[in-house]
Amino acid sequence: MRQEIDQIPQVVAGFLDASALTLDAAATRLRDLDPALLVTVARGSSDHAATYLKYAFELTLGLPVASVGPSVASIYGKDLRLDRAAAIAISQSGKSPDIVGMAQSAKRNGATTIAITNTAGSPLAEASDFTIDLHAGLEKSVAATKTFVTSVVAGLALLARWSGDADLARAVAALPESLSRAVACDWSEMVGALDGHSALYVLGRGPGFAIANEAALKFKETCNIQAESYSAAEVMHGPVAIVTPGYPVLGLAARDAAETSVAEMAHKLAGQGAKAFLTSDLPGAAKPLPFAATGHSITDPLALIVSFYGFVEALSRHRGLNPDVPPALKKVTETV
Repeated sequence: MRQEIDQIPQVVAGFLDASALTLDAAATRLRDLDPALLVTVARGSSDHAATYLKYAFELTLGLPVASVGPSVASIYGKDLRLDRAAAIAISQSGKSPDIVGMAQSAKRNGATTIAITNTAGSPLAEASDFTIDLHAGLEKSVAATKTFVTSVVAGLALLARWSGDADLARAVAALPESLSRAVACDWSEMVGALDGHSALYVLGRGPGFAIANEAALKFKETCNIQAESYSAAEVMHGPVAIVTPGYPVLGLAARDAAETSVAEMAHKLAGQGAKAFLTSDLPGAAKPLPFAATGHSITDPLALIVSFYGFVEALSRHRGLNPDVPPALKKVTETV
């Protein structure tokens, strides 16, 4: 896992070079189609990437994005009317029958379908109009890291081309350097602070909420910690009741319009006795963590997960666990 985290900047750079032509072709089709709706199909870490892209596409294009449950096609046998839609299916293996089945259903019912996958010859690729190959190489660790990050980059690179947003295009092109700085961020202060704890909150908002979802999953996968992710806007609607003195909280604040909201909530919980950490320089009671700013509000949250991955891998080993082979999990999950 540590080796694959360190590979992320290089893998992203390779992806941006190798997939440029496919990204151009898919963006051209999307501009011509001008869809009224974008749907995503994914599970696990890939679904967190899809959530990130939901916010990115909605904030940049004003286009509504909906996550479609794969079981609609695979279990319930229903098709959706998607003749004015585009569909993005994300799966590193491209083999899960329910993801493939939903992509096939979307295409059969009129959607332009785009696969984001690390397996170019997979069934998902065959079911799609366009296949964006991640070119990430073999990922041996069960916990996805480089494939998650590159899946998000694939969607952002497609968005930059589709929208014609020059600032976003420059920020995406600069991600290899930004993510190199993110890899170097040291969150080791938080490792020992979690000794004796088996539960915590992860806070985010907007694209940062997708990153909070991914972080919570990695806490579960690699550290046996019952981590729950919440929007900073939702945590006061009930979940705050279990925040007792010393309860750990991680606030993942990006340099975007939601930074103040996430920071204020982390500081508020710290003021109530929580052991809160925060990726922001906004002053308050929570302990600040270093972060690598990317210079763009849409790409900035992505750098946070790269720094987090290095931390959670070290935390797993600190707790006497093997982050590469979590118990009861396997690399390729094939659900129906």
